[in-house]
Amino acid sequence: MLIAAYDWLRAFHILAVIAWMAGLLYLPRLYVYHCEATPGGELDETLKLQERRLLKLIMNPAMIVAWLFGLALVWANVERAGGWSIFLGWAWLAKLLLVSAMTGLHHVFAVRFKRFDAGTNDWPHKRYRILNEIPFILAIAIVLIAVVALA
Repeated sequence: MLIAAYDWLRAFHILAVIAWMAGLLYLPRLYVYHCEATPGGELDETLKLQERRLLKLIMNPAMIVAWLFGLALVWANVERAGGWSIFLGWAWLAKLLLVSAMTGLHHVFAVRFKRFDAGTNDWPHKRYRILNEIPFILAIAIVLIAVVALA
């Protein structure tokens, strides 16, 4: 049944991943700027609002939709292959682990938002600069596995 909608599932999965990645790349950059803002100042309040909207209105829904369509694609692949034997290779496990790492990073960013919102951020801007690079590195590995190893 899902095989018939496979291209639609894939299209919506890719769109959700693009939105999610945009947030994962932008939010830590906002945190870098937020580290330099005066607590309680105008910039501090503006950044809190931007971070909240990015996280709650774009990143969280995009992550959920990406996972849902990704799982639907897995199910469609199981249907197409005629069983779960398709998942015996290393690539499926590697992709699942990398996407789980991406989800974990998303949750780290959400926790850090709560710290900024409460005025209790205790990480320096350099840590956020480093964290800013991790989503793209994960994305490179995930895309290579999905396009080359799982195609």
